[in-house]
Amino acid sequence: MPSLDAMIAVALAGLALSATPGPSMLYVLSRTVGQSRAAGLASAFGLCLGGIVLAVATALGLAAVFESSGWMVTALRYVGSAYLIWLGLDMIRGAKADAQVTLDVEKVRQKPFSSIIWQGIIVEVLNPKTVLFFALFLPPFINAGDMQSVDASVTMQLLVLGALVPLTAIPSDLVVAYMGGTLTKAINREKAMRERMAWAGGLILIGIALNLHLHIL
Repeated sequence: MPSLDAMIAVALAGLALSATPGPSMLYVLSRTVGQSRAAGLASAFGLCLGGIVLAVATALGLAAVFESSGWMVTALRYVGSAYLIWLGLDMIRGAKADAQVTLDVEKVRQKPFSSIIWQGIIVEVLNPKTVLFFALFLPPFINAGDMQSVDASVTMQLLVLGALVPLTAIPSDLVVAYMGGTLTKAINREKAMRERMAWAGGLILIGIALNLHLHIL
């Protein structure tokens, strides 16, 4: 099992990423506003399932790579940390510009809930940016010392941490699905708040990445 510190760090990073407007939030929002609140909930459920499927696939793949190339653990820890810092800096750099963008959600073609769920799964699993995120995001939080023991320990760490990422997105997705148009108006109105949230999210990601190596906390 991963350490409690690792699970808290992954949960915080997941919350920081999911709390700012992005493709997943807009997808859920479009279903809620364009079809119904239930459709928005179905899309959020589909995204979560897709994230878990992707997390499991990525974890099993990384575990196999780590087993055959032990040095990859150390290499990916530094690459993954650098990726977290890049994500944080990118959020901060684009905070002001992104906050000025007006969200415009249009009516979408009505679909049965089963189709919406499947669409959410496919959107998440086939998104190359999401695949890259999982591949680089998980390794920094793996306890390298466990590589000297049974590989199943590393696999379990990857599975637990990977599953935390889509699970931490559930609260924000539920809020989006439930509030719908009211949230859209609030997001468009509170541009300063959006900018501050982007700054906060970016600083959290940078702080987590630095703490992995400097052990500040």
